Amino acid sequence: MTQQPYDVVSIDELDRIPVMHGLEWRPIRRRFDVRAHGVNAYTAENPGDWVVEEHTEGNLRHQELYVVVRGHARFTLDDEDVDAPAGTFVFIEDPDVKRKAISEEPGTTVLALGASPDEPYKPSAWEWWFEAYARSPEEGAAILRDGLSEHPDHPALLYHLACMEGKLGNIGEARGHLDRAIELDPRWRERAESDEDLTAVLA
Repeated sequence: MTQQPYDVVSIDELDRIPVMHGLEWRPIRRRFDVRAHGVNAYTAENPGDWVVEEHTEGNLRHQELYVVVRGHARFTLDDEDVDAPAGTFVFIEDPDVKRKAISEEPGTTVLALGASPDEPYKPSAWEWWFEAYARSPEEGAAILRDGLSEHPDHPALLYHLACMEGKLGNIGEARGHLDRAIELDPRWRERAESDEDLTAVLA
Protein backbone atom coordinates (compact mmCIF):
# COMPACT_ATOMS: atom_id res chain seq x y z
CA MET A 1 0.00 0.00 0.00
CA THR A 2 1.42 3.40 -1.00
CA GLN A 3 1.89 5.86 1.86
CA GLN A 4 -0.20 9.01 1.51
CA PRO A 5 2.11 11.81 0.30
CA TYR A 6 0.68 14.47 2.61
CA ASP A 7 -0.70 14.87 6.13
CA VAL A 8 -3.24 17.29 7.60
CA VAL A 9 -3.51 18.10 11.30
CA SER A 10 -5.28 20.81 13.29
CA ILE A 11 -3.15 22.69 15.80
CA ASP A 12 -5.54 21.44 18.49
CA GLU A 13 -4.55 17.85 17.65
CA LEU A 14 -0.87 18.47 18.40
CA ASP A 15 0.68 17.41 21.70
CA ARG A 16 0.82 20.01 24.47
CA ILE A 17 4.11 19.64 26.35
CA PRO A 18 4.62 22.01 29.32
CA VAL A 19 8.04 23.66 29.31
CA MET A 20 8.36 26.69 31.65
CA HIS A 21 6.53 29.83 32.79
CA GLY A 22 3.21 28.57 31.36
CA LEU A 23 4.75 27.89 27.92
CA GLU A 24 3.47 24.78 26.13
CA TRP A 25 5.42 23.32 23.22
CA ARG A 26 3.28 22.08 20.31
CA PRO A 27 5.64 19.81 18.31
CA ILE A 28 5.19 20.28 14.57
CA ARG A 29 8.60 19.35 13.17
CA ARG A 30 8.61 16.05 15.07
CA ARG A 31 4.94 15.37 14.26
CA PHE A 32 5.60 15.49 10.51
CA ASP A 33 9.36 14.72 10.60
CA VAL A 34 10.09 17.96 8.75
CA ARG A 35 13.76 17.94 7.69
CA ALA A 36 14.00 21.17 5.68
CA HIS A 37 13.71 23.63 8.58
CA GLY A 38 12.66 23.95 12.19
CA VAL A 39 8.94 24.55 12.75
CA ASN A 40 7.00 24.42 16.01
CA ALA A 41 4.13 26.19 17.75
CA TYR A 42 3.85 27.43 21.32
CA THR A 43 0.75 28.17 23.37
CA ALA A 44 0.19 30.14 26.56
CA GLU A 45 -3.15 29.58 28.29
CA ASN A 46 -2.95 32.63 30.57
CA PRO A 47 -2.03 36.29 30.05
CA GLY A 48 1.48 36.91 31.34
CA ASP A 49 2.70 33.41 30.47
CA TRP A 50 5.63 32.95 28.12
CA VAL A 51 4.68 32.09 24.55
CA VAL A 52 8.29 32.26 23.30
CA GLU A 53 11.01 31.44 25.83
CA GLU A 54 13.80 33.95 26.40
CA HIS A 55 16.77 32.95 24.24
CA THR A 56 19.06 33.77 21.36
CA GLU A 57 19.92 31.59 18.38
CA GLY A 58 23.59 32.52 18.65
CA ASN A 59 24.81 28.95 19.03
CA LEU A 60 22.75 27.61 16.11
CA ARG A 61 22.99 30.74 13.91
CA HIS A 62 19.33 30.34 12.95
CA GLN A 63 17.19 33.05 11.46
CA GLU A 64 13.69 32.86 12.95
CA LEU A 65 10.23 33.87 11.79
CA TYR A 66 7.40 34.03 14.34
CA VAL A 67 3.72 34.24 13.38
CA VAL A 68 1.04 35.01 15.96
CA VAL A 69 -1.79 32.72 14.85
CA ARG A 70 -4.13 33.18 17.83
CA GLY A 71 -4.57 35.71 20.58
CA HIS A 72 -2.17 38.56 21.22
CA ALA A 73 1.52 38.53 22.14
CA ARG A 74 4.07 41.11 23.24
CA PHE A 75 7.63 40.46 22.07
CA THR A 76 10.76 41.85 23.66
CA LEU A 77 13.62 41.98 21.14
CA ASP A 78 16.78 42.99 22.98
CA ASP A 79 15.39 46.07 24.80
CA GLU A 80 12.53 46.90 22.41
CA ASP A 81 8.89 45.90 23.01
CA VAL A 82 6.85 44.90 19.95
CA ASP A 83 3.05 44.63 20.10
CA ALA A 84 1.95 41.53 18.15
CA PRO A 85 -1.77 40.81 17.77
CA ALA A 86 -2.95 37.80 15.74
CA GLY A 87 -1.68 37.99 12.18
CA THR A 88 1.64 39.63 13.09
CA PHE A 89 4.92 38.37 11.57
CA VAL A 90 8.15 38.94 13.53
CA PHE A 91 11.31 38.09 11.57
CA ILE A 92 14.66 38.02 13.40
CA GLU A 93 17.54 37.91 10.97
CA ASP A 94 20.30 38.36 13.57
CA PRO A 95 20.62 35.19 15.69
CA ASP A 96 22.24 37.17 18.54
CA VAL A 97 19.06 39.19 19.23
CA LYS A 98 17.65 38.17 22.61
CA ARG A 99 13.97 37.42 22.17
CA LYS A 100 10.98 36.57 24.37
CA ALA A 101 7.22 36.85 23.98
CA ILE A 102 4.50 37.12 26.62
CA SER A 103 0.84 36.26 26.10
CA GLU A 104 -1.58 39.18 26.32
CA GLU A 105 -4.72 37.04 25.82
CA PRO A 106 -5.73 33.51 26.92
CA GLY A 107 -4.74 30.80 24.46
CA THR A 108 -2.24 32.88 22.54
CA THR A 109 -0.41 30.68 20.03
CA VAL A 110 2.76 31.50 18.09
CA LEU A 111 4.19 29.56 15.15
CA ALA A 112 7.99 29.57 14.94
CA LEU A 113 10.09 28.67 11.88
CA GLY A 114 13.88 28.68 11.84
CA ALA A 115 17.01 27.51 10.08
CA SER A 116 20.50 28.67 9.24
CA PRO A 117 20.81 30.28 5.82
CA ASP A 118 24.36 28.94 5.46
CA GLU A 119 24.10 25.19 6.01
CA PRO A 120 21.70 22.24 5.66
CA TYR A 121 19.12 22.06 8.44
CA LYS A 122 19.58 19.64 11.33
CA PRO A 123 16.91 19.23 14.04
CA SER A 124 17.81 21.00 17.28
CA ALA A 125 18.88 18.81 20.20
CA TRP A 126 16.48 20.51 22.63
CA GLU A 127 13.52 18.77 20.95
CA TRP A 128 14.62 15.45 22.41
CA TRP A 129 14.99 16.61 26.02
CA PHE A 130 11.80 18.72 25.93
CA GLU A 131 9.87 15.59 24.95
CA ALA A 132 11.81 13.27 27.27
CA TYR A 133 10.72 15.11 30.42
CA ALA A 134 7.07 14.85 29.37
CA ARG A 135 7.29 11.03 29.28
CA SER A 136 8.08 8.28 31.77
CA PRO A 137 11.77 7.85 32.67
CA GLU A 138 11.95 4.70 30.54
CA GLU A 139 10.44 6.46 27.53
CA GLY A 140 12.52 9.57 28.23
CA ALA A 141 15.76 7.59 28.25
CA ALA A 142 14.86 5.98 24.92
CA ILE A 143 14.03 9.40 23.40
CA LEU A 144 17.38 10.82 24.54
CA ARG A 145 19.29 7.85 23.14
CA ASP A 146 17.56 8.49 19.83
CA GLY A 147 18.66 12.13 20.08
CA LEU A 148 22.26 11.03 20.62
CA SER A 149 22.07 8.96 17.44
CA GLU A 150 21.42 12.23 15.58
CA HIS A 151 23.70 14.40 17.74
CA PRO A 152 26.55 12.12 18.92
CA ASP A 153 28.35 13.29 22.06
CA HIS A 154 26.01 16.26 22.57
CA PRO A 155 26.69 17.35 26.19
CA ALA A 156 23.12 18.43 26.98
CA LEU A 157 21.65 15.18 25.66
CA LEU A 158 24.23 13.19 27.66
CA TYR A 159 23.39 15.20 30.79
CA HIS A 160 19.64 14.70 30.46
CA LEU A 161 20.12 11.00 29.70
CA ALA A 162 22.11 10.77 32.94
CA CYS A 163 19.13 12.35 34.73
CA MET A 164 16.72 9.78 33.28
CA GLU A 165 19.07 6.93 34.18
CA GLY A 166 19.37 8.38 37.68
CA LYS A 167 15.58 8.26 38.02
CA LEU A 168 15.66 4.64 36.86
CA GLY A 169 18.40 3.68 39.33
CA ASN A 170 20.92 2.92 36.58
CA ILE A 171 23.69 4.61 38.57
CA GLY A 172 26.70 3.33 36.63
CA GLU A 173 25.31 4.31 33.24
CA ALA A 174 24.16 7.66 34.62
CA ARG A 175 27.61 8.41 36.03
CA GLY A 176 29.29 7.56 32.74
CA HIS A 177 27.02 9.85 30.73
CA LEU A 178 27.30 12.64 33.31
CA ASP A 179 31.11 12.43 33.34
CA ARG A 180 31.18 12.63 29.55
CA ALA A 181 28.81 15.63 29.50
CA ILE A 182 31.04 17.48 32.00
CA GLU A 183 34.17 16.53 30.06
CA LEU A 184 32.66 18.07 26.93
CA ASP A 185 31.21 21.12 28.72
CA PRO A 186 32.31 21.73 32.35
CA ARG A 187 29.32 24.04 32.94
CA TRP A 188 27.13 20.99 33.50
CA ARG A 189 29.02 20.20 36.74
CA GLU A 190 27.45 23.09 38.66
CA ARG A 191 23.94 22.20 37.51
CA ALA A 192 24.45 18.56 38.42
CA GLU A 193 25.32 19.45 42.03
CA SER A 194 21.80 20.82 42.63
CA ASP A 195 19.83 18.45 40.37
CA GLU A 196 17.59 16.10 42.39
CA ASP A 197 17.61 13.57 39.54
CA LEU A 198 21.34 13.08 40.10
CA THR A 199 21.45 12.92 43.92
CA ALA A 200 22.05 9.16 43.99
CA VAL A 201 24.49 9.38 41.09
CA LEU A 202 26.70 11.88 42.93
CA ALA A 203 26.41 10.21 46.34
